[in-house]
Amino acid sequence: MWRDPDFRRLWAGQTASQLGEHACLVVLPLIAVLTLHTDAGRLGDLRAVGQAPVLLLSLFVGAWVDRWRTRTVMVLADAGRAVALGAAALAGLLGVLGLPALLVVAFAVGALSVFFDVAYQTSLVRLVARDQLVRGNSALEGSRSAAQTGGPALGGTLVSLLSAPVAAAGGALFFVVSFLSIRRIRRIEPVPDRAARPPRLRRRITAGVRFVARDPALRAVGLASAAFQFSFAATMTVYLLFLPRELHLPGSAVGLSLAATGPGALVGSLLAARLPGRFGHGVVLVSAAALGDGVLLCVPWLRGPAAVTVPALVAVNFLFGAFGQLVNVTTMSVRQALAPDAMQGRVAATITWAGMGVAPLGSLLGGLVAEQWGLRTGLVVTASGMLLSPAVMALSPLARLGRTLPAGWAGGDR
Repeated sequence: MWRDPDFRRLWAGQTASQLGEHACLVVLPLIAVLTLHTDAGRLGDLRAVGQAPVLLLSLFVGAWVDRWRTRTVMVLADAGRAVALGAAALAGLLGVLGLPALLVVAFAVGALSVFFDVAYQTSLVRLVARDQLVRGNSALEGSRSAAQTGGPALGGTLVSLLSAPVAAAGGALFFVVSFLSIRRIRRIEPVPDRAARPPRLRRRITAGVRFVARDPALRAVGLASAAFQFSFAATMTVYLLFLPRELHLPGSAVGLSLAATGPGALVGSLLAARLPGRFGHGVVLVSAAALGDGVLLCVPWLRGPAAVTVPALVAVNFLFGAFGQLVNVTTMSVRQALAPDAMQGRVAATITWAGMGVAPLGSLLGGLVAEQWGLRTGLVVTASGMLLSPAVMALSPLARLGRTLPAGWAGGDR
């Protein structure tokens, strides 16, 4: 697979794009704080506007991506994000950037990131053979995990060394690199004939949702994702209060413990390239989800000085990242194998929407539980809820998957 120049171009472009995307999560808020001197309320508005496209656009983007070549979608998304960030950087340097314009930039970058993320998840199916999906996803998700850890750190470093507007220009350069790399992919993708009038967008979205709902394995992936994201959002709400208030850890220690998920995710990506083929996809999914989610139940029982609790938290987060990434890569490969080529974008978007759509409700529940029952009890309750995800998998056809990926649909889709 690594001898395939088109896959290398996709991997390099996706890596640069993810670095730019995750650097922006720090750079744009810092522009608001350091350049525009916004307060906490306006900063919250900026973050919400940047996150909103995931909920508002995912289903529409999935239906749209299925009608286009993923290479085209990715390069246009890269170009758009580079232009948006470049314009923000120029306006910031000239002293004419205001909060309304920054909100527009945040929404544009977030919306184009939805297009890119759905497209790159779909592109691998059209680029490599079925027996290479797990290894391909392992490589792509490994670089994404590294970007999730390194991107914010890189953005913060650029702001510290240069300035917030110049850091935005640096983020734009990552999207330019991704644009140039993905644009060089030579393999021609098969796409539906757009000469005939396609069904209305609403019908196509509905077809994608129904396909996921009617397929037992994909339905289980969606339900397990929803259970995980809901419970994880609730857990993190309590967790981020528990560390400084109950364990009395400084901000640096909290950051160190959370950063351990990044190296863990890299290890999980490497394991995902080997373990499903050796032990079976079902065994790996259920056991990794149970271990990864269950390890967070150790946190409420931690007590003592930082010299004891911080190493324990680092170990817990490392294991959570490793097992969680093992689940992510394996489920993505199963999902890609089960969906027809013409519906890959809608299936990816439907499952993403199902999971992320309930996360805000989980965050609200976590705050309510912590307020009513206390931080330690609240963390036990919310972390226990995360075990619903492996339970859903264990009771579904996912648990019975063997060492080879299931046969997908050979037929097309309108």
